[in-house]
Amino acid sequence: MATTLLVLLAVALLLGPWILRTASRLDRLHVRTDAAWAAVDATLARRAVVTRAVTATGRFDDATVARLRSAADRAEHAARPEREAAENELSRLLGELDRDRLPHALVAELADAEQRVMLARRVHNDAVRDTLALRRRRPVRWLKLAGTAGRPEYFEIAEPASNLAEPVVRTARAAARVLLLDGAGRVLLFEGIDPARPSETFWFTVGGGIEPGEALRAAAVREAFEETGLRLPAEDLVGPVWRRRVSFSFDGEAFDAEEWFFVANSAVHNGDEHVLDVSGFTELEERTVRRHRWWSAEELRSTEDTVYPMQLGELLPGLVRNSWDGQTRVVR
Repeated sequence: MATTLLVLLAVALLLGPWILRTASRLDRLHVRTDAAWAAVDATLARRAVVTRAVTATGRFDDATVARLRSAADRAEHAARPEREAAENELSRLLGELDRDRLPHALVAELADAEQRVMLARRVHNDAVRDTLALRRRRPVRWLKLAGTAGRPEYFEIAEPASNLAEPVVRTARAAARVLLLDGAGRVLLFEGIDPARPSETFWFTVGGGIEPGEALRAAAVREAFEETGLRLPAEDLVGPVWRRRVSFSFDGEAFDAEEWFFVANSAVHNGDEHVLDVSGFTELEERTVRRHRWWSAEELRSTEDTVYPMQLGELLPGLVRNSWDGQTRVVR
């Protein structure tokens, strides 16, 4: 008994200082992310104010003015889950604006406001990255050192072109995606990076862009084969169950994407071996996809990792129960 107490005391003496240091560092990181988000919020608010100044110049038609004012209002008042979409819409409208009609001083002010938004976003996402990296460590999770602090989230909005005085060109991208389930109801996800921001990792579903003239379901079948080696009969795909609209930047290019999600059961065609063939990856996928794994709904809800779609953990159980009602649902 005495020996056990001595061992416990020694462990406490050894771990105690580390626990205190780590908890203190984690607290500072959470404070940093909160401050970084406040900076992002302030720069976005300033951009909305400058947008209203643009609409007050009398240089644009009534329809353009109404769209800009409405977008600025929505962006300012959007709840956090809808903020990215609202801000991306405002970015899109500002990117289409003919800035040659504006006074030079206002062009410079708008460009400065946009630049500050992007800088603040990068600082914020760096803070989120560092905080999540510490929160993901096993001892931190086991000892629950994060306490009741909420999990910080990246703020993903498409970055404008390097010359902010020029219109932003966004590439329209339609994509077919497959929620590939195994016999245990887990979903297959890939972990990837953006070459422009290699320190920020995220998980995403099977799938990719639809080729010109290609049918949606055929694109889902092709993408599943190229990325997993599985030949899924088109008739076995359920859906599209979800639709996701998102604007983002990847490898320095801005995209306006519309994604359609189907459900398929890999166990029907692959058994429960989960042996995947990724030899069909493109050169870009080989550079940016790090690994893959099967995720349960519980793991998705509790993970500190960034996962897209963001509602995957919440909605996955309904797909596993095969309770699709035939309606395509909008997800984030």
